[in-house]
Amino acid sequence: MNSIDLKKSLIPLIKSQIPTFIWGSPGVGKSSLISQIAQESNMEFIDLRLSLLDPTDLRGVPFFDQTTKTAIWAKPEFLPNSNSEEFGILFLDEINSAPPTIQAAAYQLILDRKIGEYTLPKNYSIIAAGNYENDRGVTYRMPTPLANRFIHMYFDIDFTSWKQWAYSVKIDKRIISYLSYKPSNLFTFDPKSNEKSFATPRSWKYVDDVLKSELELELLENVISGAIGKDSATEFLNYCKIMNDLPSIEDICNGIEVDLPTKNSAMYALTIGIVYALKQNATKEQISNVISFAITLSGEFSMLLMKDLQEEGVEVESNPMWKDWIDAHRFLIQ
Repeated sequence: MNSIDLKKSLIPLIKSQIPTFIWGSPGVGKSSLISQIAQESNMEFIDLRLSLLDPTDLRGVPFFDQTTKTAIWAKPEFLPNSNSEEFGILFLDEINSAPPTIQAAAYQLILDRKIGEYTLPKNYSIIAAGNYENDRGVTYRMPTPLANRFIHMYFDIDFTSWKQWAYSVKIDKRIISYLSYKPSNLFTFDPKSNEKSFATPRSWKYVDDVLKSELELELLENVISGAIGKDSATEFLNYCKIMNDLPSIEDICNGIEVDLPTKNSAMYALTIGIVYALKQNATKEQISNVISFAITLSGEFSMLLMKDLQEEGVEVESNPMWKDWIDAHRFLIQ
């Protein structure tokens, strides 16, 4: 299930407090997706990495109560207050990477919404996540009674969904452009490989952070290689050099004729650059100029440009030039 459909499915499950387990390969963005849902729904979000906890961390530490002459379990500080009226999500990440003793403690929390003397607030939902057992990560087989307490959802990599997210959070246009040209490089994880660095949505976000940092240019290739692997880094940086030789996007938006690149890789870069430019408060005249420009493109890149503009909310269908574009490419959309 791609991230868009998964998100649509999770929102009602969270509101109904139905425990849900998300399966996915490393770095696909499981925790980021749940965090985004919490933020957009104005819910509190507590992210627990169960693989880093001991049973006493989750259950609490016992101490002797002088008044009742009994042992009492002290609530862990990271769990929400039982009396809280706030709506929230308790996210149990890496649950199948946690030892069986931790999974047993989590089982009680998921089953009874309490553990020891602690009770989960009434408005909190429980979502868990973990990597596939064949991904060569440290995983333990989830006990059948625990697995049966979840609805199980599977997070699949989908480039179109990722690209929509990348535009929304302003990922560097060079990354979006390169991956539009070669979408297979969004995710290069191979469980049979011994390589420590490989491309995932998470590691491409690291590349975005590196590009926006003050890292010296001569160090760029080594650092990016450490995020996505040497082959992907070399290819990406070579692609960036192509983008430096593109015609002026400003001229295109202003209706000035430009010479088109001859390489497909450069055309992918150009279309992404135009989308980025029009997302920044474009005028109706600039949109008209871009649609006129799109009419001159080959069908593949004209469709790519118009589709991306529509998906990013640029008003093309209400523009006077829209009918001309439809007439020019009617053979492709019938």
